[in-house]
Amino acid sequence: MRPSVVLLGFVLGSAGAITFGLLGVAVVFTWLLPDYPRLGSELSALWQSLGMFAALTCAAGLSFYGQLRDKVWRRAAICALVLGIAAVGWLHWPR
Repeated sequence: MRPSVVLLGFVLGSAGAITFGLLGVAVVFTWLLPDYPRLGSELSALWQSLGMFAALTCAAGLSFYGQLRDKVWRRAAICALVLGIAAVGWLHWPR
């Protein structure tokens, strides 16, 4: 197994875990919204983060698969993954 596949596996696992966690929080927030209306102000940021990390998980999955199977398009997928990580970092970095 190549080291790049292992690193992409770590990125895929981390992004997938964050996406799964955000999805769980979104379900709980949506379920509790009638009883706690102040959660409504947090839902838009939560859905935005969930969408970004879901896209990052998809890019990581494609990169992992492309590198594992030695596909022709694997470099483009890895480039998209790196740009996605940079975008998520830029948007979530504290200011």
